[in-house]
Amino acid sequence: MPDTPAKPSSLRLPLVVTTSDRVDPALVERAERAAREAGVPYVARHHKLPLKALLAETADALIVFEADAVSLVDAQGTLRFSPGLGHLRVKQLDAGVPEDMLLRMGGLREGEHVLDCTLGLGADAQVAARLVGPDGAVTALEKSPALYLLARYGLEGLPRHPRSCDIRVMHADAAEYLRGVATGAFDVVLFDPMFERKRKSSVAFETLRRHADYAPLTRETLAEAQRVARRAVLLKGSRYSQDFKKLGVTPEPARPNATVLWAQLPGFGGGR
Repeated sequence: MPDTPAKPSSLRLPLVVTTSDRVDPALVERAERAAREAGVPYVARHHKLPLKALLAETADALIVFEADAVSLVDAQGTLRFSPGLGHLRVKQLDAGVPEDMLLRMGGLREGEHVLDCTLGLGADAQVAARLVGPDGAVTALEKSPALYLLARYGLEGLPRHPRSCDIRVMHADAAEYLRGVATGAFDVVLFDPMFERKRKSSVAFETLRRHADYAPLTRETLAEAQRVARRAVLLKGSRYSQDFKKLGVTPEPARPNATVLWAQLPGFGGGR
């Protein structure tokens, strides 16, 4: 993809890919490849083209590749990819603490195949990869091009956990993807939609929220997920939304102070 020159404000782009201002051919090649994958323009950087100028003149948001990091940057904040909560949850599993909700609700087993329909920053995908182990498989979908690039290349840069499988990240809409998948193709299908939340979040999470996809999860898509899942469909959401009710789903009982609720629906094989 050819370099994209800075554009006047009337021709602003929603998202571009660029690099830090260091001259590194390997870094540039990686960023150009990422831009091609997501169908997003690539803008070459140099020390005279600061990110602030790119945001002012060219794009609403940037995916910035650095030597050892990937960041999502807009005029209001920066979100640098980090293994974050997923890493901490995996460490708990490594320590023999079987309290992770993905394990308790999904009962994921070694060798199983999992479809994460809402990748986000990849916390659940990291935990699923650890639970199914090297002989299992995790496919993760992300519709937002900004979050896809951030998570896809952020996860790629993490050290491989010896007891985890690789995570296959795809830039895809879950509803469309599910319609093209064979019945019973996965053991477990997972949804953690970006439901509207009423509480104020951290600066980093607010950056994520600005670029997330808010298309509502529908009953039709849930039905497709149940067809595709051999064992179960897991749905996670906020206590403070009406989305479970709209979907006709009853969440599992939870502690009064729990802000996140879970629900399990049977898959194609009846949950066996």
